[in-house]
Amino acid sequence: MDHFSWKICFQACLSLFVLWLATTYWHSAIQFVSLLFSAAAPLLIGLIIAYVLNLLMSYYERQTFFRNLTPSSRRILCMLLAMISFVAIVAGVVGLVIPELTSCIQLLFKEVPGFIDELLKNQSIQNLLPENVTNDLVSMDWKEFLNKLAPMLTTGISTIGSLVSSIFSTVVTGLISVIFSIYLLLNKETLQAQSLRVMRTYMKTHHYQRTKEVLAVFNDSFQRYLIGQCTEAVILGVLCALGMLVFRFPYAVMIGTLIGFTALIPVAGAYIGAGVGAIMILTVSPVQAILFLLFIVVLQQLEGNLIYPKVVGSSLGLPALWVLAAVTIGGGVMGISGMLLGVPITSAFYRLLKEDVLKREKNQASLQSSNPEEQISQVQ
Repeated sequence: MDHFSWKICFQACLSLFVLWLATTYWHSAIQFVSLLFSAAAPLLIGLIIAYVLNLLMSYYERQTFFRNLTPSSRRILCMLLAMISFVAIVAGVVGLVIPELTSCIQLLFKEVPGFIDELLKNQSIQNLLPENVTNDLVSMDWKEFLNKLAPMLTTGISTIGSLVSSIFSTVVTGLISVIFSIYLLLNKETLQAQSLRVMRTYMKTHHYQRTKEVLAVFNDSFQRYLIGQCTEAVILGVLCALGMLVFRFPYAVMIGTLIGFTALIPVAGAYIGAGVGAIMILTVSPVQAILFLLFIVVLQQLEGNLIYPKVVGSSLGLPALWVLAAVTIGGGVMGISGMLLGVPITSAFYRLLKEDVLKREKNQASLQSSNPEEQISQVQ
């Protein structure tokens, strides 16, 4: 009893000491944590790469052809195929969209001055606007104004392209990240067994079992989300391209690819791609650009009500309300990465909470059924 009391006192004093350190040296602690994350950034990037590539590698390993190889040869070959597939997909999308988007923006700013001049000469437009505003608009040198604005937007698009390329190159060519991810992929079973062994040694049995269950739920949520989101993006991109070909919109394949790629961002991604696609079509026909936006709205309704709930929503088991909340809060906190991580994390917590509530309700029901006298008193 005395030993138990001393143990509680020691834990309480230690907790108060840690709390005092955290409040007194808060800024230093934040700097220290930031330094640790900066130092471990290559390892964290390698872990993310390995987790994503593991989905492709596991798919290749399940194929009948690769089962005839030895385990070590199959692992190395499937890992190389997964890396090549990932690099080819990203490089193909970036190489297909960015150059054409830049040329469309340049063409748009080249044609807009003449369009504005013709529009301002229209008598109906002049009657709608005050005379001084009309005179200012007519006298404005739109060509010079757009020539000043065009380099800024072109530079912005080029900067985005350079940023994507630099991030992609850093992820792919970063020596430590790649080596660490390869090590994780080649030894994932061994590392998993070692981690479970350490947890089982230093944790109590019920804590060990609960931790395993929580990690399994998070892993399952992330895998289902990645697979479902990629499948949904491919379906949406294909439907968009086919619809644009049917309605004879320009840049059908390119815009379909772009919308499919941006659809990896939940809820808002397809609209981002639609805005870029509308700008590209605007260089050909303003009327077709408007019709394209209407087409995207209809397609998004079809996707949101039929495709997404079946492909992603049903696989995650997360209601649409919480998907929207996860995307909104995650995007506000961490930007695009928050949008990507918010849905699977929320799905995992939702599943854990749902399981805990059902378990507690079952226990309460069993307690009530085992105490009939209490039930009779409640009825009376």
